[in-house]
Formats: sequence, C-alpha cells, structure tokens
Amino acid sequence: MSRKSPAVSGILLLDKPDGMTSTSALSRTKRCLDERKAGHTGALDPMATGLLPLCFGEATKISAFLLDADKSYEAELLLGISTRSGDADAEVTSNVPVPALTVEGLESVLVRFRGPILQVPPMVSALKHQGRRLHELARAGIEIERKPRPVRIDRLELLKLDLPRMTIRVDCSKGTYIRSLAMDIGVMLGCGAHLTRLRRTRSGPFELRDAVTLDRLQEMSVEQARALLLAPDAALPDWPSVQLGADQAAAVAQGRVVSTELPAEDGVKMYLGSRFLGLGRIESDGMLKVRRLFHLPG
Repeated sequence: MSRKSPAVSGILLLDKPDGMTSTSALSRTKRCLDERKAGHTGALDPMATGLLPLCFGEATKISAFLLDADKSYEAELLLGISTRSGDADAEVTSNVPVPALTVEGLESVLVRFRGPILQVPPMVSALKHQGRRLHELARAGIEIERKPRPVRIDRLELLKLDLPRMTIRVDCSKGTYIRSLAMDIGVMLGCGAHLTRLRRTRSGPFELRDAVTLDRLQEMSVEQARALLLAPDAALPDWPSVQLGADQAAAVAQGRVVSTELPAEDGVKMYLGSRFLGLGRIESDGMLKVRRLFHLPG
C-alpha cells in the first residue's frame, strides 16, 4: 500500500463482524485509514462480534493498557449440547436432555461464578505451549493439560431464558474466556452447554454504541474514516493528569526525570497545555519518570 496521506495516530472503535478474524478486521481498517502502523487490543474469535478498539500510529503505545482493561460481553448459550471447543462450529461431544430450569434455579448456579474464580483456558485460545498457540495444537487434534488461572467476574446476569437457550451479560477482568464460562455453566447445570453467539459490548472506557461497522467504514473516504479516531489519552480517563511547564516538558521529551511536589502515583498523563506528551510515574520522592512518550502533532 503506497502512502497517500501523512501518518495518523489515534484509536478507532470498530464493531467487528461475524466470521472474520481480528487480524483481518485490522488489515481492512488499515486500508480504510491508509495507515500502516496499527494493532488491536485483544482479539475476538471469528464467531464473535462487537467492540474491537484498534490503535494507529503513536496510539499503539497505549494498546497494552487496553489489553489489561476489563471487558463486557453478551453471550447466548445453547444448553444440552457440549462441543469440543465450546462453540457452535466444533464437534459435538455430548447431547443431554435439558432439565426444566427456572430463573431462580439458574441464579443459584450463576452466583457461584461471580467474583474471583479459577478458570481453565480453552484449547481454542491464543495462549502458548512450548512456543505454539493452543488453537494450533487443537486443530492438529492435540489437547494438553491447562492450569487454572485466576480471573474475576464482576457481573453475571441472566438477560433471557428461552430453553434450551439462555442469554447472559458478563462484566469481567482481562483473561476471562466466555467460552470456558459457558462450558462450566453447562457442567454445573448437569446438561452441558456451548456458545452460539458472543458480542463484546465494552472494553475499558469504550462502549459498543460508539463503534463503527466495517461496512460503514469502507464506504467512507480516508478523511472521513480518520475523523473517527479518538485521541490516545482517551483510553485512560481515570489516570490523573499532570501539567508541565515548558522546561519540564523539554526534559521529559529527552526521557529525563523531573521534580514535582505531587504525591506518588503509578500512572499519570503528562501535558503541556492541551498537548498530550505521554505517560509517567511519580515516585515517593516526587520525581516524575517517563513511562511512554508520544510524538503527536502540537
């Protein structure tokens, strides 16, 4: 792709379509914005849809913080049928009659998954074992033992019950696999379950309602698509801001430590007036150290 426009930086909120990998969605979006440097902030499976924040240019320096952010999902489960990977495209491993469940009965099961829990990652995941992705091993018919990992589910709410299907809302920490949650709920109900639909509705501070579809994006000009970009610092609304003087900003731009009278803070956003300079850390002695510098137009 030849460069037709100057480089750009920012965050685009994409509503990823069904049947497409996050990498493919990112590649198409790069073409829409005519920008080479880009990355996503936590992949969605091809069968999953919804919010996929994409970082362009200097904003890629903030992608790690979005990877660590809490997420929200809406998921549909089909009860009574278990599959090897926990989604609808996989081999069926069991088919069990669904008991006559009630909302109250389901609540007694869902409550067990709220809060800090240990979760076994699914084989169909991007985690690595001896240098190979688990989903690559799964496609080769290889299954390995996975250690349970701590995750946190802040909200697990039943939205709809239409047996044998149920729809849930999940607010959770990074690293939570909704596929595994669906399978575990099925085991707890005694009939098994798998995912038939998954939609991400929130990622960190960003909401699905503010996202653009890929179809709509592809109808836009480069200028129109770029106008949708959010500033990189929009990803960290809860981080405190620090205003620097011109001399301090010049020192920070060189990666030097500067003195402040501010209390210790692990993460702060640094500004010169309205210009975002980057991310820093204030030590207990008041010294401000650079964590990330951003070279954005002034």
